Amino acid sequence: MGYKPMAMSYANILVEVHGPLGVLTINRPAQRNALSAAVLAELEAGVIELEANPAVRVVALAGAGPKAFVAGADIAEMAAMNSEQAQAFSQRGSQLGKAIERSRVPYVALVHGVALGGGCELALACDFIYATPAAKFGQPEVKLGVIPGFGGTQRLLRRVGLAKAKELCLTGDVITAEEALRIGLVDALVPDSELRTAADALAARIALNAPLAVAACKRVLDSGQSMALDEGLRVETQAFGHLFSSRDQREGMAAFLEKRVPAYTGS
Repeated sequence: MGYKPMAMSYANILVEVHGPLGVLTINRPAQRNALSAAVLAELEAGVIELEANPAVRVVALAGAGPKAFVAGADIAEMAAMNSEQAQAFSQRGSQLGKAIERSRVPYVALVHGVALGGGCELALACDFIYATPAAKFGQPEVKLGVIPGFGGTQRLLRRVGLAKAKELCLTGDVITAEEALRIGLVDALVPDSELRTAADALAARIALNAPLAVAACKRVLDSGQSMALDEGLRVETQAFGHLFSSRDQREGMAAFLEKRVPAYTGS
């Protein structure tokens, strides 16, 4: 069975669902999937659409065409912006990143070709980054007289550490997928022909687990990285206790004791 388009239509993205995997594809190959304001708005709408589908347990984020995941923000559009418009554009990109981070489901970026500037930032908002060996990453905004504006400075330092984030942002260097894997920017290198298969496999593994517990794990882990340890432990304890009011907790433990496969409902 192939990926089936959903009911809503968009000009710049494709939204598909296959079993537990939702797929968001930026569909501007002629522009190397550059992120314009319109693309950002459609991506946010796509995130909301997939969030509302209870069958979706993981979302893969991809770019159309052979050359790029996302080559960056749309420079032609940005060049005409004044300061206020640029801040609004940055806020739009930041809002998309937050929507991905706050989603109940994990996101995996499937990176082939280049993920530069806003493309690297979009990947950084995801929970996992899978890349082909030929992929390239970078935050080259300083070469254009600006800085990352879609969350890149903050998410990059949390992924690779302050010193390496400074090196990438201050030099604007583009790095290979192998180097990105070495520094922790990428989670796995996958042959180009197997990227979608890897996303399907991830979705299948996660879909075996209780949806509310997966969502709680994602939320507690993400929030904990900016908290002191004692505060993070408090948040974990609250989430742990709250899950004991769910049907899925009762089902999961009953299934374990009865030596059967649990039937989770996300409630």
